[in-house]
Amino acid sequence: MKNYTGSSIAEILETAAAENGVSSQDLKYVITSDNKEEGTVSADVYTMEDVKEFIFDYLGDYFTGIDEDIEVAIEETDNGFIVNLNADNNAVLIGHNGKTLSAFNTVVRSAVNAAFKSRINVLIDVNHYKEDRYAKLRFLAKKLGRQVQKSHVDVEMDPMPNDERKVVHQQLNEWHNLRTESEGEGAGRHVCIRYVPDADEPAENSEAE
Repeated sequence: MKNYTGSSIAEILETAAAENGVSSQDLKYVITSDNKEEGTVSADVYTMEDVKEFIFDYLGDYFTGIDEDIEVAIEETDNGFIVNLNADNNAVLIGHNGKTLSAFNTVVRSAVNAAFKSRINVLIDVNHYKEDRYAKLRFLAKKLGRQVQKSHVDVEMDPMPNDERKVVHQQLNEWHNLRTESEGEGAGRHVCIRYVPDADEPAENSEAE
């Protein structure tokens, strides 16, 4: 990431693109100053490759610091990165019910967002633990969703981190007669699956809630 100054963002991106040998469409930027009197604007400009290198270096420094050998594979997605780690003792990295992994996700994501002054989606996984966890959550969400549709009785799921709640919300987002909401604070935040009656549904049906 580098700071550029020019008469406009377009000029800055053109300069940065030429300097880095990329298309201006491949660049991201954050405006750091806009001096209307002088007619200049400054911005930090970076590519997603810069973000990828930062993540790799950050993880390398972290695990070198705790003397832990680890394999790191970084995959770029449409809106961020999935980082898969594999170590001699993956269970320690995951922790009980994934709590250590969840905390590590928060630390790394915060470091990336602070470095690039942007909200960048970064998911840290350990030996595809999250991938398997998401699959199980999708299955459970569908099971509970059908249960709520049939019984008209709301269901509260167990507390889970933000990324896992997002999986549930996305799975049931367009299901008929269902609405999902996140409730609670901190470690107790959880998903509620609620029954939503049709506009012409008899009132006595909705009273079952």
